[in-house]
Amino acid sequence: MTQHQSSSDRYGALPKYVQIAEMLIRDMAAGRLADGARLPPEREMAQELGIAVGTLRKALDVLADKGLLERVQGSGNYVRAQANVPSVYSFLRIERLQGGGLPTADMLSIDQMVAPREAGFRSPKGFRFRRLRFMDDVPAALEEIWLDGAVTETVDADAVSESLYLYYREALGVVITSAEDRVNVSAVPEWVDPRFGVKAGALAGYIERTGRAQSGETVEFSRTWFDQNQINYVSRLGKS
Repeated sequence: MTQHQSSSDRYGALPKYVQIAEMLIRDMAAGRLADGARLPPEREMAQELGIAVGTLRKALDVLADKGLLERVQGSGNYVRAQANVPSVYSFLRIERLQGGGLPTADMLSIDQMVAPREAGFRSPKGFRFRRLRFMDDVPAALEEIWLDGAVTETVDADAVSESLYLYYREALGVVITSAEDRVNVSAVPEWVDPRFGVKAGALAGYIERTGRAQSGETVEFSRTWFDQNQINYVSRLGKS
């Protein structure tokens, strides 16, 4: 892909109401939407987000179904924050410098090939996904994600969505339950997308992640280069 697309027009994009619901869930987890806070009136909120009121209401329905929102007739919508709420982006650790951001992605390539030795997969081969990650439609990170070839013999490129974890769960029956991140700096690779804000060879923030399924087996290995002028890596710990 060489042309910039809006988050709702990208191939494999999650429905807009799901994107908005996930963004609000992340804001609750980060404390930007505090427990008990009253959301703005729906029309005002929809206008601020640049979406239709009906789309916003579908997103709020998702939150209400998860017990994250209380609707009080004649008063408004109130946040009911909870810990460990399942989310499509539960493991996403990058945010805009000002906090938050709506995550989307363009898939650049999907290939089946020999996996890196450091991935520690059961199979010598794997599926490599290369993506350009956006936050609020701002090019934010390059992602190279490997899936263990022992998990599946094929990947349906037409079914892959912006959330690989969602694809793993729904199409492959695989759930990532834990991840280990190693954060450093690294040179941006030669395959960099021209829309990314850091050139090939220049240093950028770098995340190396190992993802494990409930069985404890490593099923995913990823490398992420992020534009530190646009993005922070944020990991929040629970209260003691």
